[in-house]
Amino acid sequence: MTRPFRPYDPDQMLLLPPSLREWVPEGDLSHFISDAVDASDLSRFYERYREDGTGCVPYEPRMMVKVLLYAYSRGIFSSRKIERAIERDVGFRMLAADNFPDHRTLNRFRQQHLEDFEELFVQVVQMAREAGLVKLGTIAIDGSKVKANASKRKAMSYGRMKKEEELLKREIHTLSKRAQAEDAEEDKLYGEEFRGDELPEELQRRESRLKKIQEAKARLEARQREEDRKSGRKPGDHKPENRKGRKGKNFKREFGVPEDKKQENFTDPESRIMKTSTQGFQQCYNAQVAVDEEEGIIVATDVGNNAADTHSLEPVLDKVKENTGADPKNALCDSGYKSEENFKKLKQRKVRGFISLGGEGKDTKKIDPNLKYTRAMQRRLNGKRGKEIYRKRKWIAEPPFGWIKRVMGFHGFSLRGEQKVKGEWSLVCMALNLRRLNGKIAWDPA
Repeated sequence: MTRPFRPYDPDQMLLLPPSLREWVPEGDLSHFISDAVDASDLSRFYERYREDGTGCVPYEPRMMVKVLLYAYSRGIFSSRKIERAIERDVGFRMLAADNFPDHRTLNRFRQQHLEDFEELFVQVVQMAREAGLVKLGTIAIDGSKVKANASKRKAMSYGRMKKEEELLKREIHTLSKRAQAEDAEEDKLYGEEFRGDELPEELQRRESRLKKIQEAKARLEARQREEDRKSGRKPGDHKPENRKGRKGKNFKREFGVPEDKKQENFTDPESRIMKTSTQGFQQCYNAQVAVDEEEGIIVATDVGNNAADTHSLEPVLDKVKENTGADPKNALCDSGYKSEENFKKLKQRKVRGFISLGGEGKDTKKIDPNLKYTRAMQRRLNGKRGKEIYRKRKWIAEPPFGWIKRVMGFHGFSLRGEQKVKGEWSLVCMALNLRRLNGKIAWDPA
């Protein structure tokens, strides 16, 4: 007698239409994302669609948002991989309700609604706060270098740009003369009816390259002029002036002229070369998060192209207040955020800052007596209570980056340009927040 097995008939027709929700286990993240999106205000996602009914019938925005959020929370960021997952993964099939948008549609929707995803991120934060999962007693702010969608090999220094520009100008001049000579010769052979104005392919390539170099050179010079103005220089200044009004030695460079080593990237000009902890110098953005102590929820995000964290503190705190309606009581940061100006601003905001004045475990140098806010920070950190509070920083601020990069596998941005990157970072952080909130918010039955 053979052992009996459970029935298995792949060709068996279903007698009753199945509910896809029943195919996904209770407690699965897909159910929570579906409920969270249904409870959110998605009016901004609908605004761009025409009401006259003309054109192709678009996919339901609510479905597209659910699919993208679920994909990011599962560590799937490529639109092509998302398209395949919708065909093969029951969680995606349930959220898409048997719709099958292709990768172009998914990518277009993501890019068109980046600002809307930033607003949806705020709604998720507010949802967590209403559920008592965000307290704003203590937050930790941290930054991490995230690779841009650009290769550092596609960058060029200002010094090399000048050399390449002159070289290309000479080559274009030589090729232009050769082309004119060839046109004149062909006119003799075939007559003047031949147009003769077609540029040789070799010349077109050089002109295109010259144009890109000149545009990158102009961007570098414009950025340098702005930096010089902020530092107090004016056009025509050749010597710095000290506090007593005396002139010093000549500046090493003219106003608005970058140093030869400064670089510009041709693929994503808004990204910058930054030093990463594992891959050396890469083309990156500096991604910021503010994390609440209670449940590790990211309450604010920001992205910039300045490798230093110093200038990020106030913008991130502004976003914390904008997203939650209040400033935190305590703000913990590493030494990358230290500055007298930052300490002063924290005092004005009535936020107790705990910002390291040196590397972890290192003694700080003697502090200038005139830096009263820095001295006050030193006293706070040296106190028993201050040490106890600051010790929390690592386990509040650093886990989100570990989850995003190691667990979710987000190692670099897919989009280019600072504004687009900010929207994508909001989408990534919102996906992580939803993973953390899953199982902690109970929805009332409709």
